[in-house]
Amino acid sequence: METRPGWREPMLATLTQRTFSDPGWLFERKLDGVRAICSRAGGAPTLWSRNHNVISESYPEIVEALAERGGSHFVVDGEIVAFADGQTSFAKLQPRIHLTNRLRIRATGVEVFYYLFDLLVYDHADATILPLRQRKQLLRKAFDWGDPLRYSVHRDTEGQELFDYACSHGWEGVIAKRADSPYRGGRSGDWLKFKCVKDQEFVVGGFTKPGGSRSGFGALLVGYYDHGVLRYAGKVGTGYRESTLRELSGTLGALLRDSSPFGEPVPERDPRWVEPRLVVAVRFSEWTNDGRLRHPRFTGLRDDKAAREVVREQP
Repeated sequence: METRPGWREPMLATLTQRTFSDPGWLFERKLDGVRAICSRAGGAPTLWSRNHNVISESYPEIVEALAERGGSHFVVDGEIVAFADGQTSFAKLQPRIHLTNRLRIRATGVEVFYYLFDLLVYDHADATILPLRQRKQLLRKAFDWGDPLRYSVHRDTEGQELFDYACSHGWEGVIAKRADSPYRGGRSGDWLKFKCVKDQEFVVGGFTKPGGSRSGFGALLVGYYDHGVLRYAGKVGTGYRESTLRELSGTLGALLRDSSPFGEPVPERDPRWVEPRLVVAVRFSEWTNDGRLRHPRFTGLRDDKAAREVVREQP
């Protein structure tokens, strides 16, 4: 039976609007994928989501590579990604997130890669107390690198330059990490994220009816938690494939409820309400002055974050 690894929570970056260069920091590409920690304690490697769900069956080739190219005892942190038009794409990764049968996974044709950026345990020893720069040096030596395993390279000092490059080349953004910081679970000011695009997770609290020839539903009604209250953030009506509309419709139908889960009135005609359990990733252009999303677009379902953890990201 699978057991939880020695780590408690992954280290998370804090959103900031202040970009900078600093010799005391390392700067890495921000990837648009699924956070995954892999642990191995003598047996087969196990891939874990950020909320401690085992996801090994969704990425069998990554597990095989970790078994063949790493040591017998380690815990590593990284991001599983798929590419579309040269960019990491959470939407492209969706079929792999929600399939668990190995043969069906292979048939999807979605190639994935595991970018490793941190080392928590190395040959039985706790590495979390070491400074980040030393952990990355050990990480680089710990594996025989080659697809689907990739080492997440970094740049020293020049964070502003990397951020400018990232935004001009269609990247998600940049992660800034204090070079001498230990690995601490939870949100930290030692890791910062500079975003080129605006996106975050939202909780689905309802949906609208489809119009015209559209099937399933018209738009998802989404929100975020603020001191335990689900606040309405707007409706998301674009970004869905036909297969997504069908699959989501079935899921929404099983979550129907009579009353709104939102803490304020929702200005939509004839909405249908659902239990606020589904978490979706949404990209948007900006927040309006009245706290609504402008030009939101659905990019995928997330099953690695509990609905109650979803809050509005503030820099």
